[in-house]
Amino acid sequence: MKADLDLVPVELTVVLGSARMPIYKLLRMGRGAIIELNASETDEVQILANNHPFAKGIVVVNGSKIAVEITQMLKRPTVYSLQSVAAAA
Repeated sequence: MKADLDLVPVELTVVLGSARMPIYKLLRMGRGAIIELNASETDEVQILANNHPFAKGIVVVNGSKIAVEITQMLKRPTVYSLQSVAAAA
């Protein structure tokens, strides 16, 4: 069973910041457009696994590569099964 789990692909996403804008501005954008984010280069980033937050980190430069150093693991949400809910009732 563990060997099967080792083969499950997980998509990691690092969120540097976000922005809001009216749709008309988005539609006018083209190559070279700059989107200002609500973050600075020293802010923590959010790390997602399959679109679920699981950690926070900081951006670091490692030689010629950009990397993320994990600074905090987020608490996992409580997952309830049908059996545990039925047993509690």
